[in-house]
Formats: sequence, structure tokens, C-alpha cells
Amino acid sequence: MKTTAPASEREPIRVLHFADVHIGMENYGKTDPESGVSSRVRDFLARMDDMIAFARDGDVDLVIFAGDAFRSRSPNQTYQREFAGRVQALAQLAPTILLVGNHDLPANAAKASTIDIYDTLVVPNVLVARDFSLLKVSTKRGDVLVGAAPYPLRARLLADVATRGLTIAEQDAELRRVLHERLLDLSVQAERQAADNTARLLCGHFSVSGAIWGSERSVMLGRDVTIELDALAHGGWDYVALGHIHRHQNLTADREDLPPVVYSGSLERIDFGEEGDVKGFCWVVLARGATSWRFIEAAARKLLTLSIDCRDSDNPTADVLAAAKAQDLAGAVVRLAIRLTPESETRLIEKLIVDELKRAGVFHIAGLRLDVDRRARTRLSESPEGMTPMELLERYFDARDVDAARREELLKLAREIVERT
Repeated sequence: MKTTAPASEREPIRVLHFADVHIGMENYGKTDPESGVSSRVRDFLARMDDMIAFARDGDVDLVIFAGDAFRSRSPNQTYQREFAGRVQALAQLAPTILLVGNHDLPANAAKASTIDIYDTLVVPNVLVARDFSLLKVSTKRGDVLVGAAPYPLRARLLADVATRGLTIAEQDAELRRVLHERLLDLSVQAERQAADNTARLLCGHFSVSGAIWGSERSVMLGRDVTIELDALAHGGWDYVALGHIHRHQNLTADREDLPPVVYSGSLERIDFGEEGDVKGFCWVVLARGATSWRFIEAAARKLLTLSIDCRDSDNPTADVLAAAKAQDLAGAVVRLAIRLTPESETRLIEKLIVDELKRAGVFHIAGLRLDVDRRARTRLSESPEGMTPMELLERYFDARDVDAARREELLKLAREIVERT
């Protein structure tokens, strides 16, 4: 007869926490003729494969995927197949919870999400968390109570709230209130159902006040809502596993009296807004009142911006090549921003630069931008009355001598704002 060890004698439960896989991101890649998959999509899949190998070696007990499996709400069949194969590999290792993120949700709330199929087919060891619920999960090292808080869908959370006549700001405030109540209710349920020393974990997919954003704003679907940290960071949970924001961070890093509230971040870099961000997943040793965790950095594709000022250069081509050779370019996605004068521009040989970058083993050349100082000519050639807002902003940055890399990031944000208005 098998006996269960007392809670105080059980080993801590080993949890894999990851999120924001976004399979389907094809920035800076090309289609592989053999597999038919973008070379950049293969990067994202490779990060999952590395993570699965780590979980296997670590004898994982529970897998928490905190949402956003695909880039779009309607992924093609090839991407679905590739993700499904990796979910199956995880489920063979341990119970696997798939939380529904905003990119997993259809535009129509009545339709199925991109991951509902696992529930429909009753895939062994896979649980799809599409509703706010408390799950009791049995693992080989003991039970875990998992609070599931999927992306807050307005149509569902506000179904019983009278919103007619409310402004958008007032509707957002109501959504935050209801979401806060749901999260606290999950904690109360966990307290009622937990036996002594039962580990408790909350997984969620939303924005938390105080978190630092990454590039997810550029690919975000729908209007976002932000929840206050105190709805999560209290003694009801031993660890809070979050998805939605791509930058890895622990929101309670400076509070030893509170549980870790952690965004694992995305597994792979989405674009140059994440150039300097580390990528990876979290490995959690979960125990009631004694949880520890660590971030495991993934071998994400290197994105590198080279900003080179050649306005005073007699040989701008040689100067650009020297700056490039000083960097480790092998396997990197590279973009160049070169400051020039009209005179130095005539001496720049772009083809030679591109050829040298390829010989250096770059994965992809994301762009070669020439910022030519033509301020005097610009003032005389065009009337501002016939220019678009974006053109006016570019002229302003030219006049202020804004750094090329900074200029591009600001223009990107400005385009997003203009498109939404």
C-alpha cells in the first residue's frame, strides 16, 4: 500500500514558468525552403526546445505557461503543429497548465481561443485555463493549488455590470475593480481549500502597476487594463507567475515579506525595442512559505544596432567597417544608422559594407539607414504647410540633432500614436 509523506517531509515542487512564446513572429528572417517555416520562427521554437530540455534534466513537476502562444489570433496550421508538439513534450514530463493570453483570444468572445483544442481533445496532462478558477493539481511531489487568472476579457468580466452611459475611463475603472475582486476571491478560495503546507501559486496574464514595459506594446491586441500589485502580493500565494509583459522582472524584489511576483518575460527577442533585454524562463522551487526561484537565460538571437557618426570622415566606408569589425556579429541581426554630410555620403560604398557584414556571418541585415545632414536644404525646399505630422516630427529631430537610434525609436512610437488617433 502506497503511503503519502507528511506535508512537512515532502520535497519542494519544481515548477517551470514561461510565457509569451509568440510563435509566428517573422521579423528579420526568411523562409526556410526545407521546412517552409521562417528562420526567425525557428528561433522561437529552438528556445522552447532548449527550455524543455532544461525541464527534463531538472525533473520538473509542474509546467505553467502564462499565456500568448502565437503572434496572431489565427495562427496557420504549421505554427499550431509546431507548438502542439512542444506542448506534448512538456505534458509527458509533468502536468501542464496553458493560460489564455490576449493573443490567444479571438476577436469574438464567443469563439474558441487558439489553445482550446487541447481541452476539446482532452490531451493527457494538459489543462487549459480560460476562466478565473482555482485548480488542484497533483504532482509527483505533492499537490499544488493553482489560481488561474487569464487575460481579463471585458465582455465576460463586465457582463453583470451596468456600463451604459459610462465613459471609457469609467469602464476601465469598473474592469479594474472587478478584476481586483476576482483575484482576491481566488486567494480566499485557496485559503479555504488548502491543507496545511499546501503550496499555492497564482498565474496571470495582464499588466501590473509598476511593471516596466518592453516591445509588447507594438504587438498588443485590444485595450489594456492595469491591476494594482496589492491584489497579488500577499500571503495567499507562494509565487505569482505572470505573462503579458515581455521584460523579465520581479515586482517584489525589494520585499522579503511578500511572495515573488514575476514576469518570466518572452523567450525570444521580438524586435529592436528588446535589443538589450535578457530572455528566458523561470525555474521555481515551490514550498509553502519557503519558495525560491531563479531566472534561466535563453540563448536568444542577438539584435545589434550600430550607430556611427561619419560626418567628419574622409573615408566613411572604412570607418563603418572598422566599427562593425569591433563587434561580434556572428549570428546577429544587425542594423546600421550612419550619420553623414552630403559630402561624406558621396564617399560611402553601401554594397561593400553589406558584403562585409555577410562575410562576418550576420544572420540578417535589418536596415542600413543613412541620416544625411541636410538641414539648410530642408528649410528651403519644403513648406511645413504641406507636410504630414510624421514628416514634421522628422524635421524637428533633424534640427535638434537627435541620435539616429533614439530618433528611430521615437518615430516608431509616434507612428503608433498617429495610427490610433
